[in-house]
Amino acid sequence: MDRYKLKKILNKYTIKEICFKVIRKLYIKLYYLIRKVYINIFMLQIDSSKFDNFKTRLNFFFSIRDKEKMLQYYSDNLKIKKKIIKSADKICDHKFDLLGSGLNDLGEDIKWNQDFKTGFIWENKFYKDIEIVNLNNNADVKVPWELSRFQHLFTLGKAYWITNNQKYYKEFKKQIEDWIEKNPIEMSINWTCTMDVAIRAVNWIYAYFLFEDKIDNDKKFKNKLNSSLYSHGKFIYKNLENKGKFNNNHYLSNLVGLIFLGLYFGDFKLSKFNKPEKWLNYGLSELEKEMFIQNNEDGTNYETSTSYHRLVTELFLFPTILAEKNGYNFSDEYMNRLELMFNFIMSITKPNGKAPLIGDADNGRLVIFSNYYGWEKSDFRHLLSIGGVYFNRDDFKYLGQDYQEDCLWTLGKTYTLKKLKKANLKSKVYKQGGYYILRNDSIYCVVRCGELSLRGQGGHSHNDQLSFELNVNGNDFIIDPGVYVYTADYKMRNLYRSTKMHNTLYIEGFEQNDFYEKDLFNMKEQSFAECLEFNDTIFLGEHSGYKHKPGVIHRRRIELKENKLIIEDNLLGDLKRDAYVILNLSPEVDLKEEENSLILTNKSEQILLQNIENYSVQETLISYSYGEKLISKKILINIKQSNKLKISREGS
Repeated sequence: MDRYKLKKILNKYTIKEICFKVIRKLYIKLYYLIRKVYINIFMLQIDSSKFDNFKTRLNFFFSIRDKEKMLQYYSDNLKIKKKIIKSADKICDHKFDLLGSGLNDLGEDIKWNQDFKTGFIWENKFYKDIEIVNLNNNADVKVPWELSRFQHLFTLGKAYWITNNQKYYKEFKKQIEDWIEKNPIEMSINWTCTMDVAIRAVNWIYAYFLFEDKIDNDKKFKNKLNSSLYSHGKFIYKNLENKGKFNNNHYLSNLVGLIFLGLYFGDFKLSKFNKPEKWLNYGLSELEKEMFIQNNEDGTNYETSTSYHRLVTELFLFPTILAEKNGYNFSDEYMNRLELMFNFIMSITKPNGKAPLIGDADNGRLVIFSNYYGWEKSDFRHLLSIGGVYFNRDDFKYLGQDYQEDCLWTLGKTYTLKKLKKANLKSKVYKQGGYYILRNDSIYCVVRCGELSLRGQGGHSHNDQLSFELNVNGNDFIIDPGVYVYTADYKMRNLYRSTKMHNTLYIEGFEQNDFYEKDLFNMKEQSFAECLEFNDTIFLGEHSGYKHKPGVIHRRRIELKENKLIIEDNLLGDLKRDAYVILNLSPEVDLKEEENSLILTNKSEQILLQNIENYSVQETLISYSYGEKLISKKILINIKQSNKLKISREGS
């Protein structure tokens, strides 16, 4: 053990706690050693004939009885219909575009345990013995995990409903049987992350109801599918991701998997030790608790990432609706908090319909209902469409009106827009989440200022305190650079979460919050950012991340006027190093330099940056989606103790 890890442990735990943890780890190690021997001798296959008489009684989101209504929707939306069939044919051809890979032909024989972006293959062996991440190579374990979530099955099922072409069922069956054969229970890379096991189970259940008529007449395959689903439930229950100090989206996914599987199997059980109703009851009670642990009173999520907020909202929403359809209800307080999560999504939505990229983003979804190959990673309005009908909110409906396909498959209905009023979005503060939104009819500006994720642990946080995004009349000008990748390239991971990649003030050689090179999901809280003033037109905040380093506090004031944004940066203390205000430009922005000013153009919109004298323009990298990067430009404005930047719409 290196010195850093030892020091970290001694600072975090008492001797008694360390002894307890050592004993517990020894016990766990012995348990898994025995289990590995057992699996290698006996395997874990369940006799599929035990499911001969099983038929789920789950009241699902949709059933074959809804087919006529669904087909009418696609008859009225022929472009969507054609795109579904085209996408389903790509899936049949095994062509996938995942995590920035571009469209890849995986060939006739899909290698489910391969990162097809790099060619790296994880050998099948006991899941606890598999090295998931090796920072010395560029393999990304998220690639086989993502493929094995089977989120593409929903598109196959839709194509089957629309065309009644049997090839889509045959492809679905072929992939499931192939995956089960190549991924023995607890013996492959695709059993190493319980979150992905749960998401896979949920997508298989959705697929069952899409292909229900065919599966019910294919007894051998039906039994095989149900046997594997049951094994998924047993695995999730025994491998819950709740062993850390703070639970996150992984644990929520586990609970969602248990709820779906518990409802699917109902009172069916193979033994008194593995009861699906036990999975269900545990999932429901824990999901109720986690709503208030992981989500703040203002509706924000404590992982402080807009992308993960989208995922977490899905993880709460869909089991809530499914449980309700089957006679299980959550508390009124739970439902109020869930609605507040939708309020936040609505508030942060930019005039172009996209959400700002704040914190980590890995394209995480539970189920992908629409536009499988082309869904916009920073567009969360599919949720607002569902939330509009579910909570009877016209403002949600208005913003989500272009995503009614998602609403149809979730709630069985669409809606008309005749009486809907335009959502009137104004400046808004989310203090607990650390988001401050200044907006008027033409300018949108969101500022990050608050606690690091997981109550200061920094798991999915970036060094972005006092950083902002700027959108003018629906055009992005100043944007967050995104994420790019996690473990596939730790140097790029660290670059994208560093201070110098964000629209804030960077002091040469220092981070707002320190992090260690190969500890990719921890960040030491040192900034303690605080908002000092906020109203409809003014944000004033500061952070202390530099206080005990170069000895200064960064304070930023942003004032929104009708067609202007005035950004004033001050360093409280004596600065003796170079400092820069950084502005990352959207790749769509053209830049023209004039004396002491810059003109930025995006489409037909122009803005003018004034009060900049000592500056440079450099090339930078922007990542709109995990695994992808685009070349763009960033502006570095050199300052001493203060700087007052004026941004205005050209001609104002």
